[in-house]
Amino acid sequence: MGNRVNGLVARLQKGNDKTLETLHSLSKEQWQRVLYEEPYPWTVRDMVAHLLSAEKGLRRIAKNVKAGGPGAPQGFDYDAHNAEEQVRLAGVPSKKLLVSLADARAATIAWVSELDEAILDRTGYHPALGEITLEMLINAFHGHQLMHMRDLKARLRSSDQTV
Repeated sequence: MGNRVNGLVARLQKGNDKTLETLHSLSKEQWQRVLYEEPYPWTVRDMVAHLLSAEKGLRRIAKNVKAGGPGAPQGFDYDAHNAEEQVRLAGVPSKKLLVSLADARAATIAWVSELDEAILDRTGYHPALGEITLEMLINAFHGHQLMHMRDLKARLRSSDQTV
């Protein structure tokens, strides 16, 4: 692996380790706490389902870019997609979501670790970020998870909860 790929793998692994550590430390009550009010209430459990769905979806987009494709389709409605995914994953228990999230990130890391560095400069479309390089797209996996985990920690602190 080259330096850029090593950096991506390390960032993805470190973020995943911190995410799982935090999520495993939550109480049953904290899992049911509303994290986001808009566009509809999302509990911590819903956010974890979203992270799982996003990990798999972003990896599909990244694989498309690697293969020379355009990435996500123009006009992709990620709010509608997120709502559909929440319905699809509604019955999955929290513990299974955690295992699936860890497995999904492990699959992403395995895929990224096999990339040739030259491919990282290919560009494709990300639904929220627009036209970006594959390297930036992979970094977005980490950034997306980090953003939601920061929101979680802030919400729990504001509720006098500790994480």
